[in-house]
Amino acid sequence: MSKKPGGPAKLAVVIVATATGTHMKSRRPKVLHEIGGKPLLGHVIATAGKVVAAQDILVIAGNSAERIKAAVAASGVGFVEQAEGCGTGTAILDAREAIAGYENVLVLPGDVPLIRAETVREVWESHQKERAAMTALTAASEDSKGSDREIDTGICAFQTAALLAQLAAHSARRELNLSELAGPLAAAGKRVVAVKAASSAEVLGANTLAELAALDATLRAATAARLMERGVTIFRPETCVIDADIEVGTDTVIEPFVQLLGATRVGSDCLIRSYSVIEDCTLGDGVLIRQSCVLEGSVIAHGAQIGPFAHLRPGSEIGEEAHVGNFVETKKAKLGKGVKAGHLTYLGDAEIGEGTNIGAGVITCNYDGVHKHKTKIGKGVFVGSDSTLVAPVAIADGAYVGAGSCITKDIPANALAVARSHQVVKEGWATARRERQTKRE
Repeated sequence: MSKKPGGPAKLAVVIVATATGTHMKSRRPKVLHEIGGKPLLGHVIATAGKVVAAQDILVIAGNSAERIKAAVAASGVGFVEQAEGCGTGTAILDAREAIAGYENVLVLPGDVPLIRAETVREVWESHQKERAAMTALTAASEDSKGSDREIDTGICAFQTAALLAQLAAHSARRELNLSELAGPLAAAGKRVVAVKAASSAEVLGANTLAELAALDATLRAATAARLMERGVTIFRPETCVIDADIEVGTDTVIEPFVQLLGATRVGSDCLIRSYSVIEDCTLGDGVLIRQSCVLEGSVIAHGAQIGPFAHLRPGSEIGEEAHVGNFVETKKAKLGKGVKAGHLTYLGDAEIGEGTNIGAGVITCNYDGVHKHKTKIGKGVFVGSDSTLVAPVAIADGAYVGAGSCITKDIPANALAVARSHQVVKEGWATARRERQTKRE
């Protein structure tokens, strides 16, 4: 963060991430605990990013600063390590050089993951409209007697010069809440205003793991509600685990006990049946995920059918109208349109052309103990059941592989490959054996 050419920029968002995980009985920094599939701090950064550009966001951390810095590195925000390690006011003073190029500063705690961009924007717009030196966000909370009381949210906007002047004047106080600056600013003739949050729920933090779980439940319920408003059917949403950034298309149906995690994107008219776990995957339209599938880092094209009990590992690409069935595992496997692999099969480091049929129990032997190797199978190939394909190996278009074969050499187009022992039949052998056993008795 630095002063922009032509004069100071209007607004910097400063996220104070100095809270520890002490009350959570955790060695992990508080802001790195997760809800909705993302750290608390990640949610706040995402919200701030809807108000200002990433380059105008600054994260301040004290304890475990290196861990927090590493966690936010990919987001493109600025970072300052708090030198003295205590108090929000002290943290802002430690960042004074970084914010000096901005006319205004909006401060967000790093552990309020439910705060909405609309609310942050309302604070900023009110701050500008009122020409205030300080604009504080307040919220109403019900006390033990059922009466509303106003709570300090820790979310404030300031004119930067006024803020730094007041912090310098109170620098002897190591534990200073920014809300305490309202009195001195007003006494100095500066304008101080307040904005009330629409709901106290969005400014809630978490001091215990139980409170963290409650925040997670609130966020996931809101995510499910958002998806249902957009035309997604979710049966028993309270049983599903749906991360906050998940996107699902219209008329998709999600059955109970489904988990949609990470950066998953689901198309329209899909059916995801119970007990499936889908993480960082992209599903096209009309995809069927049968019961109890585990999908990771994979792409499933339009009209494909997966499962039940299938496992797609990272790097799998399943083509249109392909079928990956019972107890089939794929890893870095690219299946073309209409490929069928229905039963008890492992396809690793494989490329399979459209219309190919993979029989039950087929294995691509991709690992020699040191390196991984690739299996290439062409279009319209038939691989018989219980065959092993020892990579690197290639099977050209239209070829047949006899059941039970161990294939170690390339197969040309439209050929038949059989690699197994010859069958031996001894007529009457079983009868003679039973007679011998009877005599021994």
